[in-house]
Amino acid sequence: MAKKLGFLVNIERCIGCHACEISCKSFYQLEPSMRRRTVRELPEDLVGSPVRAFVSTACNHCDEPACKKACPVGAYTKRDEDGIVVHNQDLCIGCQMCGKACPYGVPQYNPVKKKMDKCSMCYDLLDVGESPICVSKCPMEAIEIVDYNEVQPSRGVSIVPTFADPAITHPTTQFILPKPGKQFRRA
Repeated sequence: MAKKLGFLVNIERCIGCHACEISCKSFYQLEPSMRRRTVRELPEDLVGSPVRAFVSTACNHCDEPACKKACPVGAYTKRDEDGIVVHNQDLCIGCQMCGKACPYGVPQYNPVKKKMDKCSMCYDLLDVGESPICVSKCPMEAIEIVDYNEVQPSRGVSIVPTFADPAITHPTTQFILPKPGKQFRRA
């Protein structure tokens, strides 16, 4: 059986340090305006009490990727062996249709290369048994890669409040939300 890889992001553990974001940006030498992974603060009332909560997001490597459907030149593929959605910049014409189609706003336009760019889940590292940069550099171990054919998605929720409806593309990213009423990281 093929793997179904996805990110599992534990919001309880994320402290908003941006290590995942910065290490990815540095590793891939991204332009100043670009981010393949983004850390942001969630609304205070997410867990029913005023606490600070952060979430780290990247490409959701969706089961039904809108970026792939919208690309007129076939620059996106979904790997059969693990479900990772890969963008081939050599094929990309920079039309930005994928960015407009993605309900999560993931693909970004690279103004220097004049092509689109997005997280690849560091598949080249995974293929040699290493972890993605964001996973290995997170000091709180808030991000992991899981095979959803082996781990039940019930460990998390498919999307967090303020995100697009997961029924649109069926993202593989899952989130572990803070427990209601839990007091941590006061504002």
